[in-house]
Amino acid sequence: MNDALPMDVLETEDLLGRIMRFRLLRPVFQPLFNTEDCSVYGFEGLIRGPEGSSLHSPLELFAAAERRGLRTDLEMMAARATISEFGARRLPGYLFLNMSCNALMALAGHSERALDIIHRSTLSPASLVIELTEHDHVADPEALVNLLKPFRDAGVRFALDDFGHGHSNLRLWMDLRPHLVKIDRFFIDGLAGNGDKFEIIRLLKRLGDMFNTTLVAEGIEQESDLAVVKDIGIPVVQGYLLGRPAADPVRSPAAAARDVLLSTTIAVQPQSGQPPERCSLVGEIVIPVPPVAPELDNDQLARLFAQNADYHAVAVTDGQKPLGLINRRRFMDQFAQQYYRELFGRKSCTTFMQNDPLIVDRRTPLESLQSILTGADQRYLLDGFIVTDNNRYVGLGTGESLVRAVTELRIEAARYANPLTALPGNIPITLHLNRLISGRKPFVVCYADLNNFKPFNDQYGYWRGDLIIRKIANTLTKYAHPQIDFVGHVGGDDFVVVFQGNDWKERCAQIISEFNNGVREHFSKADIEQNGFWGEDRTGNRCFFPMTSLSIGAVIARPGEFSTSEEVASAAAAAKRKAKHSGMGFCVNGECAECD
Repeated sequence: MNDALPMDVLETEDLLGRIMRFRLLRPVFQPLFNTEDCSVYGFEGLIRGPEGSSLHSPLELFAAAERRGLRTDLEMMAARATISEFGARRLPGYLFLNMSCNALMALAGHSERALDIIHRSTLSPASLVIELTEHDHVADPEALVNLLKPFRDAGVRFALDDFGHGHSNLRLWMDLRPHLVKIDRFFIDGLAGNGDKFEIIRLLKRLGDMFNTTLVAEGIEQESDLAVVKDIGIPVVQGYLLGRPAADPVRSPAAAARDVLLSTTIAVQPQSGQPPERCSLVGEIVIPVPPVAPELDNDQLARLFAQNADYHAVAVTDGQKPLGLINRRRFMDQFAQQYYRELFGRKSCTTFMQNDPLIVDRRTPLESLQSILTGADQRYLLDGFIVTDNNRYVGLGTGESLVRAVTELRIEAARYANPLTALPGNIPITLHLNRLISGRKPFVVCYADLNNFKPFNDQYGYWRGDLIIRKIANTLTKYAHPQIDFVGHVGGDDFVVVFQGNDWKERCAQIISEFNNGVREHFSKADIEQNGFWGEDRTGNRCFFPMTSLSIGAVIARPGEFSTSEEVASAAAAAKRKAKHSGMGFCVNGECAECD
């Protein structure tokens, strides 16, 4: 009852009644723009309560209506006010109108009346986009589709709002087949630095193409996020960076957003840090060696090993249950000793059985076994291990195959992200170069490499060498523009920077200068004073080496000059070699000079 409600709630409910009675709603509009040419795509109509009142915020306004059971009525009133104001201001493009499922169902039940209201305004039905908000669950999508048919036939478009949040999901996308889908701002905010979000947006783009749906990226507030959205190919964008909601909204993007949209550079795509998922389970390396029963005697086991030279071990099982493991070499070494055959030949093979072998399910990820490679107990590398399937024996694994498989996984992972610097590896570098080549954009590839790094490692140790590698990575990253310049780690002391800005040569000079000055802190005082160090060359001769320094070979790639990333990489490697051998430290397209 009302007398049990707090005074502020009573005042709010009374204010809501006055707002609806006297139609005190105030529409504002937020622009949406085409990423291709910065033109206006349309405006989202948003409603506000009276300025300065407790119900000015739409959240408070609609929450009050919900409590009174008037949400649908308020939505209808807001729709009429928004349509009227949009027409009165003669705003270009589409009008995006938010409606909950309940309000949409109510509207669909009176489609002729609703369409008549639209026709009597200056708004064409073909200019209206009704956004289905995520607030309500659509219990019967098929019934909703049928009810909305008159609107579709009249030219009205439909959109899913905040896709990926609330009830706005893939099932509804498939059933409703909207003309547009607005991607929830959660996936857009921070996109430029989040590889997982990037992959999700790329997937949504493919789904949009498959369903012939126009995607809208909403909630854009950062230039870097806008650059990535544009690069992925999302055609329509919305957010505070482009234009805020206003009664008289802007018709062109804000300057910062416009610069991004009109830029011809290709954005650097964020990396997820993980290679694509592939099967890397213990089952991949299992060897199907038949097991033996505990009743088998040692004479029989010796003959079995003699007849099967490829058996590194055998498992002893009770039916399908593993009991232990017998290593071939250890067994044969012991059994060959004097009197062992006479003493143990007729006894059970369990005499020489390892009772606590490593037992691993075939579904176990290989990476989880890497502790075996570095642990103090190395017997599992020699003896191998038993592989099971739900505790049933299926075969054996060897230490050699485990080392090889884990090494291959690490090499594959390093091709995506270098483990020392966390910079993108060979595969992301190749993908970025291919995007630039196919986009016919000018760019500059700089291949950076150290001079006299091996003798430094030999003299000071690999741990200090790793510090220098990280120093290169930090210096390159410092002077690269994070949105348009790509920094990759090929491996060892080899790095690649792909520049798109015009000041790349100046930045290369800064990189070389800062690194060459800063690297001196990793040398001893005596070596700094003599400006070099003594060490052994590749043939083992002792000689004096200049201080470790950085060389960069640059290749200017003009549109159409290269057709593959391999051609670019080869040209950059040649420029790097020339820069190192010339002693000048910097080489551009075969011409070397001091980089100052």
